[in-house]
Amino acid sequence: MKKTIYTTLLILALVSCKKDTLNLVPQTQLSSGSFYKDAAQFNQALTGAYTYLRGIAFMGIYMDEMRSDNTFFTFYSADRGTGTSAEAYAEFIDNGTTSQEPNTPGNRYGNAYSGIAAVNTILTQLNNSSLSSAEKNQITGEALFLRAFYYYDLVTHYGGVPLQLEQVTDVDGAFMPRSTADEVYKQIIGDLTSAMPNLPVAKTFPQTGRATQGAAKMLLAYAYMSEPTREYQKAEAALIDITKMNYSLLPDYTSVFDLSNKNSQESIFEVQYKMGNDGQQSDFAWRFIPKSSSAKLLIGIDVSNGGGSLRSGGWNVPTQELVDSYENGDKRLPASIGVVEGTLASEILTPTAVKSPVGYTPTAGVNFYYFVKKYLHPPYQVDWNTDDNFPVYRYSGALLLLAECLVAEGKAGEALPYLNRVRARAGLQALTVANKESVANEMRHELAFENHRWTDLIRNGMAIDALKAKGQRLKAINGWLLPGTFNVTQERLIYAIPFRELQINNKLTQNPGY
Repeated sequence: MKKTIYTTLLILALVSCKKDTLNLVPQTQLSSGSFYKDAAQFNQALTGAYTYLRGIAFMGIYMDEMRSDNTFFTFYSADRGTGTSAEAYAEFIDNGTTSQEPNTPGNRYGNAYSGIAAVNTILTQLNNSSLSSAEKNQITGEALFLRAFYYYDLVTHYGGVPLQLEQVTDVDGAFMPRSTADEVYKQIIGDLTSAMPNLPVAKTFPQTGRATQGAAKMLLAYAYMSEPTREYQKAEAALIDITKMNYSLLPDYTSVFDLSNKNSQESIFEVQYKMGNDGQQSDFAWRFIPKSSSAKLLIGIDVSNGGGSLRSGGWNVPTQELVDSYENGDKRLPASIGVVEGTLASEILTPTAVKSPVGYTPTAGVNFYYFVKKYLHPPYQVDWNTDDNFPVYRYSGALLLLAECLVAEGKAGEALPYLNRVRARAGLQALTVANKESVANEMRHELAFENHRWTDLIRNGMAIDALKAKGQRLKAINGWLLPGTFNVTQERLIYAIPFRELQINNKLTQNPGY
């Protein structure tokens, strides 16, 4: 009898488990069905959606700066495997598999869509929540800004892409065909227009690092000035609005990048990093200095950043042409670029001196390398662990974008004051004429190494000529560059859709030329 009771109870328990327990999400894990309950949880998810900005900033080193005429990389003959995918971007020999090779820097395309997926989940869950109107508005504003940002990054680097605007809950919703670039820009502008009333105006500094109206208007202006049919008048209005907000130029260019000025009054938007042991640190400085046997002279701790891998120095190295292009007296040159001298052994540098690039003359028999200096703030305590944020939009950039916009509208005289405000801080004399070339040149030096140069060149129709000229210069001094490198064509102004995406989504098509 006792055995029968136990057997019956066991059967009932199993039936109960099958109906009520086995179909539930594991209790040790969170899901969209169990997580989005209050404003704190929504904001936690929103914070997570911001983190994908880090992947975009990181990939911009290789896909926006090294791809442009600003920088290149140090060739390391001992390693022809682990870093070649990153080198391919700079040499214009990348293809659909470049972003998925074993030692690629990262997958920009997938990273942006991960951010979009996170945002779409937040927006979908928000519709069914019981949050107050104020809480919903705040979360909606930031989420729509982030979605617009991720789609802007996609359309400027890959062209028209699938528009995912809902939380994906089944296979059918996961795989979509490409939308046109026009359609993507329309969505970006729509998202930003909807976000704007729900975003705050920056009033106190340092800021929190979250999206503001200023950041949204900056992105909106870029969208109007980059879409296939330009809308300069609307861009001008957005940028004029920014000049009426609470932003201002810091007095000294060097101090803009000082760690004490993160999210300062000049900052409109920046990617947030925090030094420590919780995985939120940045490491740009380590990548930008030369491959060294001991980086103590530069970093402050006696460790090597040499060797043949992506986790080494020698990336994003300023070109000689860029250094030479600075005007005499431009304070931004020594603030942005440094020179390391030393001795080479097996292509690894032992640093002996750090010097200014201003008036620098190489010493016979002494090796030297330029390096990006604006993110270097030693001494550090732990290797590959720094506290620098990455700038996305700065007020000086807004002034120069406004100057570019006004020139495009035939209002060159109105552009001059904005252009010259930036030049004055750099210690340069005022220009008497503003044109597309002078504004683009100013943007190059003001925003050097901030991942703008590649898309700036494209927007202004200068990319093909500038990059062909870079290729000619580099091939003349680097015999290892193959003849097929720097084949810069109109098709190469956007990147290949990653091959993996084409494999898993048969509705996608590859960009021409890849």
